[in-house]
Amino acid sequence: MAVERDRPYAQFNFLVDLGTGSTSGPQAGFRECSEIGMTVDVIEYRNGNEKENAVRKLTGLAHYSNVTLKRGVIGSLDLWDWIDQVRNGDQSAFRTVTIQLMSEDHTQVAETWKLLRARPVRHVTGPFNAQCSDVAVAYDRLELE
Repeated sequence: MAVERDRPYAQFNFLVDLGTGSTSGPQAGFRECSEIGMTVDVIEYRNGNEKENAVRKLTGLAHYSNVTLKRGVIGSLDLWDWIDQVRNGDQSAFRTVTIQLMSEDHTQVAETWKLLRARPVRHVTGPFNAQCSDVAVAYDRLELE
């Protein structure tokens, strides 16, 4: 539910549920989420015998962009098990992924997005970088359709 505020919410205060019901632990530890968006086609139509020389605009199909989640390398196998399930052709592998934006003090949910019938369509690990002393030098990217 949207709440009127004078200032925007700070970044990086969100929880991700990959359809398991859990928003804690390493399987929900994403460090970045791409834009969540949709577009609706507009269909222009005009009868050939209409007196007005303009088109009508009708609502067409809705399209939803893929969502990319990025995280550091971790030891949790929950995500890999889901990817493997989809890769092996399991038609029941769709999940409802929930992304919740939290308030600054992490006590209230400010906004919620639900990705219905989501499945991983792309998984990338890397690039690997041994030139720095960061905690994780490779990142998993998961693209959901």
